[in-house]
Amino acid sequence: MAWNEPGGNGDGKNHDPWNGDKRGGPRGGGDQGPPDLDEALRKLQDKLNSIFGKVNTGGGGGGGGSASSGSGFLWVLLVVIVLGWAGMGFYTVDQQERGVVLRLGKYYETVNPGLQWNPPMIDDVTKVNVTRVRTLDHRALMLTEDENIVDIDVTVQYLIIDPKAYRLNVRDPEGSLANASESALRQVVGSSEMHSLLTEGREALGFSVLDRLQAYMQSYATGLSISKINVKSAQAPTQVQDAFDDVIKAREDEQRVKNEAESYANGIVPEARGEAQRMLEEANAYREEVLARADGESKRFVALLQEYRKAPLVMRERLYLDMMQSVMENNPKVLIDVEGGNNMMYLPLDKLMQNSTERREMNRGVRLDDQGLKDLADKVADELRVRQGTTTRREGR
Repeated sequence: MAWNEPGGNGDGKNHDPWNGDKRGGPRGGGDQGPPDLDEALRKLQDKLNSIFGKVNTGGGGGGGGSASSGSGFLWVLLVVIVLGWAGMGFYTVDQQERGVVLRLGKYYETVNPGLQWNPPMIDDVTKVNVTRVRTLDHRALMLTEDENIVDIDVTVQYLIIDPKAYRLNVRDPEGSLANASESALRQVVGSSEMHSLLTEGREALGFSVLDRLQAYMQSYATGLSISKINVKSAQAPTQVQDAFDDVIKAREDEQRVKNEAESYANGIVPEARGEAQRMLEEANAYREEVLARADGESKRFVALLQEYRKAPLVMRERLYLDMMQSVMENNPKVLIDVEGGNNMMYLPLDKLMQNSTERREMNRGVRLDDQGLKDLADKVADELRVRQGTTTRREGR
């Protein structure tokens, strides 16, 4: 006999585990059976039907309660969906960024840094960094004005200054920048000589390319601003690099030798000019000295002449003694009185030689202007003869 067969096993007791004894079973009633799976599935189906708008047509009040509970669940679900959709619209724009907002594919606005909200799935927000300096490397072989090939390697540094133009005006701003850099660089290199590009013309090359490339970006309305052009290298092709290195080294040696020659000339020429000026000043000083000495001698001679007229004999004696004194002072000979009995005498030969040297130097200095002294002596002699003749005539009278 089965465990749930009515009547039990003959002992008069109900062995159904789902229904207890009427007098105290676990469910408190003898007419309750196990849960009906079909009934549970039917209730779940009724709830789903109420959610999707189907009304349960069975049995009176029970069907109305099921539709009411399904409608409340629908509203709760809609509120949750709306809140989730609204929460997805919050975003943050950093300080160095700007947000370009497209509403249904059309430009709407550009938002500033901070907490922002836009309806999701309706607005499309693109964040653009407007403070970061971006770089673009470009290297190519180019033909110069003098029909030489040069290998140019440059770096372009740029900023995004207009997020809207950068996002909407051009499909590929970086690609447009690369093409414009190629065009500007080829135009500048094509109008320059290779020697200038390899030596002192690199800095001028960077400025020229910068101006031209910035004009291109403005005409294309890319929203980019070129900040700097760095010329990393400008050299001949690798196949002929050794020969060009030798040429550049020779030119550098030539410039170095020129600089050394100019430095030597800058040191010698001023020194020579100073020496020439010194000689001119010494000549002028010597001329003034000779003129002053001659003037003083002539005045002294005139003064002696006046004294001579007053006492001729006395002046003759005095002039004779002065002349002998000057002659004997410069004479290296020594007079010894042998009759006095002085047999031992010290001869200062060093002093005698020094006096002889000084006398020769003095005579040499006098001979430097012999013509001037001769002219002055002739004038003084003429004046003396004129005055002597006047004195003779007076005495004859």
